[in-house]
Amino acid sequence: MTHPLVLQLRFARSEFQRGLVGVTDEEARRRFLPMNSIGWNIGHLAWQEQRYWLSRAQNRVLRPDIQEAFAYGAPASTPTLVDVQAAWHELTAAADPWLEAQTTETLQGGVTVTRSGGQPFVITFGSLLLRTIYHYWYHNGENQAIRQLVGHSGLPDFVGNIDDEAPYRPE
Repeated sequence: MTHPLVLQLRFARSEFQRGLVGVTDEEARRRFLPMNSIGWNIGHLAWQEQRYWLSRAQNRVLRPDIQEAFAYGAPASTPTLVDVQAAWHELTAAADPWLEAQTTETLQGGVTVTRSGGQPFVITFGSLLLRTIYHYWYHNGENQAIRQLVGHSGLPDFVGNIDDEAPYRPE
């Protein structure tokens, strides 16, 4: 059975994608300082999925271009919508088999990381999963703000159909 946190990640992903319906390439490339473009946000979340579930968990990097262009602290850019959406779909699909195999026990395992100038520490895959879920909601909100600035109305309601798609479920 799929771990409840993995179900929440899938819901956050689906809400993120629902929030992109109707965005044009021109709108996805538009930048309102100091925010990043919607396209960059999509690439950035693709980077995080690759970093956590492929690189850290499995020692795999499928898209070095994403690794470089959309890392935390990478320069702002305005990539095409079709390119970053393709990368996002590729990387999330590649991550899904590993995520599907996770249990409470395996999510308590982790990797050693070092933040700039700091001491190494172990971060659990469960904490990385929570970080990713919250990160999706942060950028979903940012994208909706950008959509309002370009004149979109009737945007998706916050939060979608969580009762059917990702209800609370104990382990």
